[in-house]
Amino acid sequence: MKKVLKIMGYIILALIVLVVGAIFFMSEKEPVGTNPAEADALAKKMLIATNHEAWDSTRFVSWEFMGVHNYLWDKKENVVQVNWGENEVVLNTKTMDAKVTVAGVAVEGDKKEKLKNKAWGFFCNDSFWLNPISKAFDPGTERSLVTLKDGRKGLKVKYTGGGVTPGDSYVWILDENNKPIAWKMWVKIIPIGGIENTWEGWKELSTGALVSTVHKNFIPMELKNVKGAMTLEEMGVQTNPFL
Repeated sequence: MKKVLKIMGYIILALIVLVVGAIFFMSEKEPVGTNPAEADALAKKMLIATNHEAWDSTRFVSWEFMGVHNYLWDKKENVVQVNWGENEVVLNTKTMDAKVTVAGVAVEGDKKEKLKNKAWGFFCNDSFWLNPISKAFDPGTERSLVTLKDGRKGLKVKYTGGGVTPGDSYVWILDENNKPIAWKMWVKIIPIGGIENTWEGWKELSTGALVSTVHKNFIPMELKNVKGAMTLEEMGVQTNPFL
């Protein structure tokens, strides 16, 4: 038994060494940005390339994130319906008031608070992946131009506040039309700096806004059933869940 435990200890140690080594060798140092005025001009071109004006005026958006979380978002009223498993949370993203049900039954107290906070965390992450371009000029953001380790030029957007992970940085890689093709991330929840995800599978909503639905890396990330409209009827929703 002691021999087995000893072998297991060696295996665990080896795995720790491999993980630490991977982080050390794969991780890139966050680039220091310059020329904020030029970066602001480039960021505005990126917004134009993805029709941010149309996104801004789109009232309702729905999508499915990684086949797990489902959303119906009223952007104008700052309220979102979040569904996962048997859980449903209708959350006001400004006041944090919420209605919470599990298997159709309303819940209160600690369980309600726990599920509400989960829904808020899911929404912050999943809506950011839906369209972070629209947040390039959010309060607390800093924009700059950078040169990456491989020589590519990028638009860096650093979030100094807001959401659930302030301090994260993203470097956008744009094509010749200023449309994103990828980004590199320096975020707290990922120990390896400079992880790159593609931005592809672009879809035009009925309102004219463009959103990317496919992000490839080690694990492909996909947003399905992405819709946008000005009314719930246009979304195919018969009953208003926000009443």
